Amino acid sequence: MGSVGIAREGAEPAGRMRRTRRSGPGRRRGRHGGAIGALPVTLGLPPNTSSEAKDGLAEEEVSASRPAARSGSCNLPALWFGESPDLELLQEVAQLRHMMSSRQKAVSKMALEVARMSDWALGSSGAAIDVQRSSETFTCRENWRCSIVEWLFRTKPGAILEPDMSPGNCWPLQGDQGQVVIRLPARVRLTAVTVQHIYKEVSPSGTVISAPRDVAVFGLDVDGEEEVLLLTFTYDVTKEAIQTFPLKTAPFPRAFSYVKFLVKSNWGNPQYTCIYRLRVHGLRASAGTS
Repeated sequence: MGSVGIAREGAEPAGRMRRTRRSGPGRRRGRHGGAIGALPVTLGLPPNTSSEAKDGLAEEEVSASRPAARSGSCNLPALWFGESPDLELLQEVAQLRHMMSSRQKAVSKMALEVARMSDWALGSSGAAIDVQRSSETFTCRENWRCSIVEWLFRTKPGAILEPDMSPGNCWPLQGDQGQVVIRLPARVRLTAVTVQHIYKEVSPSGTVISAPRDVAVFGLDVDGEEEVLLLTFTYDVTKEAIQTFPLKTAPFPRAFSYVKFLVKSNWGNPQYTCIYRLRVHGLRASAGTS
């Protein structure tokens, strides 16, 4: 009897290659599912491919598998993949932070100094706006949309007597000239006045041309028939936001119940002048003082 090969149970037929299931590109697994290793990336190349070409293709394969890092961004992935951060941008950010920090310290110092002074133009202390002797509030007449928005978000003159310095929370008086009269909660002998605006960097319009510029301050009696000039000054938008202007004679010999701020000009807005915060400093007049 000729020799006949008896196939063992589980053996594969002769002449058929054994296939290995791959779990992913370039990977093969053993009988128990464990990863044996990454297959060379040059398996699909012709047999006569040189070793230099294989190495080059392998490097391209590895480079293509890396996620692309955003150019110009200073993050850890960019540093991992060899990208250098934008040093010029980092320097600008550092300078901006330093400038804002310096301004914040200056404003905090000025605010502390002003807070130590009595403020007789504070609404919560009893001060009020004499509307009859003050200028009209700005009214937008460009178109009906502007009129509706202005009507919905109109700020009343009393805003200048409140400590809220949120950008846009100012009283816009009509035109580049005008006045506001403040009724004080007591008869006061003035020593100084303070004007506060916002910085250009936080302005909703990106400018501060509506800020008051040349201002005159008067003391008024109850009837308003007599006005006494107390001081004139220029509010400089290139300096700190809080600026205090002392009287030459302080405290002023005479006490007043009303103070008028006359805005002679602003910094370039012909439509309106925006007043954020006014403060009146001084001493309460004793009984019997004129």
